[in-house]
Amino acid sequence: MSDIEIRDDRAGGRLEAIAGDEVVGHIEYFVLEAPARALVPVHTIVEPEHEGKGIAGSLARELYGIAAREGIVVAPLCPYVVKWAARHPEAAPAADPELLGAAVEWLEAHPGRF
Repeated sequence: MSDIEIRDDRAGGRLEAIAGDEVVGHIEYFVLEAPARALVPVHTIVEPEHEGKGIAGSLARELYGIAAREGIVVAPLCPYVVKWAARHPEAAPAADPELLGAAVEWLEAHPGRF
């Protein structure tokens, strides 16, 4: 894992894990603006040849780290991030149910986005 760099492509809505010049995993997300600003992860993908190396967990941890540094929350819709957050409550504060509902509504209103 030490040779993996994590890069936030905010404009593209992707948090990417990069090894050399190859993207080996990523979290697709969007930024919710209301009722409060939040990062909303929708999918976590790790290339098959890189599975089992802790990449998905590192991506989830960094997403929560970015949110903490920006003073916002994560409202996870991605099943992997939901499970990761449940296992790491010290690093992943629970999102308000209203915020999760707003994230679901946003996703339903943008069906082609993910």
